[in-house]
Amino acid sequence: MALKATIFKADMQIADMDRNHYADYSLTLARHPSETDERMMVRLLAFALFADPALAFGKGLCVDDEPDLWRKDLTGAVECWIDVGQRDEKWIRKACGRADEVVVLSYGRAADIWWNGVRSKLARQDNLRVYNLAPETAPALTRLTERSMRLQFTIQDGAVLVTDGRETVEVHPEILMAPVA
Repeated sequence: MALKATIFKADMQIADMDRNHYADYSLTLARHPSETDERMMVRLLAFALFADPALAFGKGLCVDDEPDLWRKDLTGAVECWIDVGQRDEKWIRKACGRADEVVVLSYGRAADIWWNGVRSKLARQDNLRVYNLAPETAPALTRLTERSMRLQFTIQDGAVLVTDGRETVEVHPEILMAPVA
Protein backbone atom coordinates (compact mmCIF):
# COMPACT_ATOMS: atom_id res chain seq x y z
CA MET A 1 0.00 0.00 0.00
CA ALA A 2 1.46 3.37 -1.02
CA LEU A 3 1.95 6.01 1.60
CA LYS A 4 0.12 9.28 1.02
CA ALA A 5 1.51 12.78 1.27
CA THR A 6 1.00 14.66 4.54
CA ILE A 7 -0.78 17.97 4.08
CA PHE A 8 0.49 21.12 5.82
CA LYS A 9 -1.07 24.58 5.78
CA ALA A 10 1.08 27.70 6.06
CA ASP A 11 -0.22 31.23 6.43
CA MET A 12 2.78 33.43 5.66
CA GLN A 13 3.26 37.15 6.12
CA ILE A 14 6.24 38.30 4.07
CA ALA A 15 7.94 41.65 4.48
CA ASP A 16 10.82 41.63 1.98
CA MET A 17 12.49 45.01 2.28
CA ASP A 18 15.25 43.99 -0.15
CA ARG A 19 12.78 43.51 -3.02
CA ASN A 20 10.06 45.86 -1.72
CA HIS A 21 7.58 42.95 -1.65
CA TYR A 22 4.98 42.85 1.13
CA ALA A 23 2.26 40.21 0.94
CA ASP A 24 0.34 37.48 2.74
CA TYR A 25 0.15 33.97 1.33
CA SER A 26 -1.99 31.00 2.35
CA LEU A 27 -0.22 27.88 1.12
CA THR A 28 -1.02 24.20 1.14
CA LEU A 29 2.03 21.94 1.06
CA ALA A 30 2.00 18.24 0.36
CA ARG A 31 4.99 16.63 2.09
CA HIS A 32 5.97 13.51 0.17
CA PRO A 33 6.48 10.46 2.45
CA SER A 34 10.20 10.49 1.63
CA GLU A 35 10.55 14.23 2.38
CA THR A 36 11.69 15.40 5.81
CA ASP A 37 10.27 18.31 7.79
CA GLU A 38 13.68 19.95 7.30
CA ARG A 39 13.39 19.90 3.52
CA MET A 40 9.77 21.06 3.58
CA MET A 41 10.70 24.04 5.77
CA VAL A 42 13.58 24.95 3.45
CA ARG A 43 11.04 24.88 0.58
CA LEU A 44 8.90 27.34 2.57
CA LEU A 45 11.96 29.55 3.13
CA ALA A 46 12.68 29.44 -0.62
CA PHE A 47 9.11 30.53 -1.27
CA ALA A 48 9.54 33.48 1.09
CA LEU A 49 12.86 34.51 -0.45
CA PHE A 50 11.41 34.59 -3.98
CA ALA A 51 7.74 35.27 -3.15
CA ASP A 52 5.61 36.36 -6.04
CA PRO A 53 1.90 35.87 -6.81
CA ALA A 54 2.89 33.64 -9.76
CA LEU A 55 5.33 31.46 -7.75
CA ALA A 56 4.02 27.91 -7.30
CA PHE A 57 5.21 24.62 -5.89
CA GLY A 58 6.18 22.01 -8.44
CA LYS A 59 5.64 18.32 -7.89
CA GLY A 60 9.25 18.16 -6.69
CA LEU A 61 10.16 14.70 -5.42
CA CYS A 62 7.23 13.07 -7.26
CA VAL A 63 8.22 14.17 -10.76
CA ASP A 64 11.73 14.14 -12.23
CA ASP A 65 11.40 17.09 -14.59
CA GLU A 66 9.87 19.68 -12.24
CA PRO A 67 11.53 21.93 -9.69
CA ASP A 68 10.49 22.44 -6.09
CA LEU A 69 9.15 25.89 -7.00
CA TRP A 70 8.72 27.76 -10.23
CA ARG A 71 7.30 30.91 -11.69
CA LYS A 72 5.91 30.84 -15.22
CA ASP A 73 4.76 33.66 -17.44
CA LEU A 74 1.33 33.73 -19.08
CA THR A 75 2.58 31.68 -22.03
CA GLY A 76 3.84 28.89 -19.76
CA ALA A 77 7.53 29.74 -20.23
CA VAL A 78 9.54 29.22 -17.03
CA GLU A 79 10.87 32.50 -15.69
CA CYS A 80 12.31 31.18 -12.43
CA TRP A 81 13.21 27.58 -11.48
CA ILE A 82 14.01 26.92 -7.80
CA ASP A 83 15.44 23.69 -6.41
CA VAL A 84 16.15 22.83 -2.79
CA GLY A 85 19.04 20.57 -1.80
CA GLN A 86 22.07 19.29 -3.66
CA ARG A 87 21.04 18.54 -7.22
CA ASP A 88 23.21 16.76 -9.77
CA GLU A 89 25.14 19.22 -11.99
CA LYS A 90 23.61 17.71 -15.15
CA TRP A 91 20.13 18.36 -13.75
CA ILE A 92 21.07 21.97 -12.91
CA ARG A 93 22.49 22.57 -16.42
CA LYS A 94 19.28 21.16 -17.90
CA ALA A 95 17.22 23.52 -15.71
CA CYS A 96 19.40 26.45 -16.87
CA GLY A 97 18.42 25.60 -20.43
CA ARG A 98 14.72 25.53 -19.59
CA ALA A 99 14.37 28.68 -17.45
CA ASP A 100 15.37 32.33 -17.57
CA GLU A 101 16.68 32.11 -14.00
CA VAL A 102 17.65 29.07 -11.89
CA VAL A 103 18.14 29.14 -8.13
CA VAL A 104 19.54 26.32 -6.00
CA LEU A 105 19.16 26.60 -2.24
CA SER A 106 21.49 24.01 -0.70
CA TYR A 107 21.45 23.00 2.95
CA GLY A 108 22.75 20.30 5.24
CA ARG A 109 26.07 19.05 6.48
CA ALA A 110 27.15 17.71 3.06
CA ALA A 111 26.48 20.99 1.20
CA ASP A 112 30.15 22.05 1.15
CA ILE A 113 31.22 18.69 -0.28
CA TRP A 114 28.48 18.90 -2.92
CA TRP A 115 29.44 22.47 -3.90
CA ASN A 116 33.14 21.63 -4.17
CA GLY A 117 32.21 18.80 -6.54
CA VAL A 118 29.97 20.82 -8.88
CA ARG A 119 31.28 24.40 -8.72
CA SER A 120 33.67 24.19 -11.69
CA LYS A 121 31.11 22.26 -13.79
CA LEU A 122 28.52 25.04 -13.32
CA ALA A 123 30.84 28.04 -13.73
CA ARG A 124 29.58 28.87 -17.25
CA GLN A 125 25.88 28.96 -16.33
CA ASP A 126 25.09 32.68 -16.52
CA ASN A 127 21.50 32.37 -15.29
CA LEU A 128 22.29 30.38 -12.12
CA ARG A 129 22.30 31.54 -8.50
CA VAL A 130 23.38 29.17 -5.74
CA TYR A 131 22.81 29.82 -2.05
CA ASN A 132 23.84 27.76 0.95
CA LEU A 133 22.31 27.64 4.41
CA ALA A 134 24.46 27.08 7.49
CA PRO A 135 24.15 23.49 8.80
CA GLU A 136 22.15 24.59 11.86
CA THR A 137 19.54 26.53 9.83
CA ALA A 138 17.30 23.70 8.58
CA PRO A 139 17.03 22.00 12.02
CA ALA A 140 16.16 25.40 13.56
CA LEU A 141 13.42 25.95 10.95
CA THR A 142 12.10 22.46 11.69
CA ARG A 143 11.28 23.56 15.23
CA LEU A 144 8.62 25.85 13.68
CA THR A 145 6.90 22.97 11.87
CA GLU A 146 3.22 22.36 12.61
CA ARG A 147 0.42 20.96 10.48
CA SER A 148 -1.12 24.45 10.48
CA MET A 149 1.51 27.20 10.63
CA ARG A 150 1.34 30.97 10.92
CA LEU A 151 4.76 32.36 10.05
CA GLN A 152 6.18 35.84 9.55
CA PHE A 153 9.22 36.34 7.31
CA THR A 154 11.14 39.60 7.49
CA ILE A 155 13.87 39.94 4.87
CA GLN A 156 16.40 42.76 5.02
CA ASP A 157 19.99 43.08 3.79
CA GLY A 158 20.03 39.42 2.76
CA ALA A 159 19.08 38.19 6.25
CA VAL A 160 15.77 36.51 7.06
CA LEU A 161 13.96 36.47 10.39
CA VAL A 162 11.32 33.74 10.62
CA THR A 163 8.96 33.64 13.56
CA ASP A 164 5.84 31.77 14.59
CA GLY A 165 5.21 34.21 17.46
CA ARG A 166 6.90 31.98 20.03
CA GLU A 167 10.30 31.27 18.48
CA THR A 168 12.42 33.21 16.00
CA VAL A 169 15.00 31.76 13.62
CA GLU A 170 17.60 33.97 11.98
CA VAL A 171 18.74 32.83 8.53
CA HIS A 172 21.72 34.15 6.57
CA PRO A 173 21.79 32.53 3.10
CA GLU A 174 25.36 32.52 1.79
CA ILE A 175 25.70 33.39 -1.89
CA LEU A 176 27.92 30.76 -3.52
CA MET A 177 27.28 31.80 -7.11
CA ALA A 178 25.43 34.69 -8.74
CA PRO A 179 25.18 35.98 -12.30
CA VAL A 180 27.55 38.81 -13.07
CA ALA A 181 25.54 42.01 -13.33
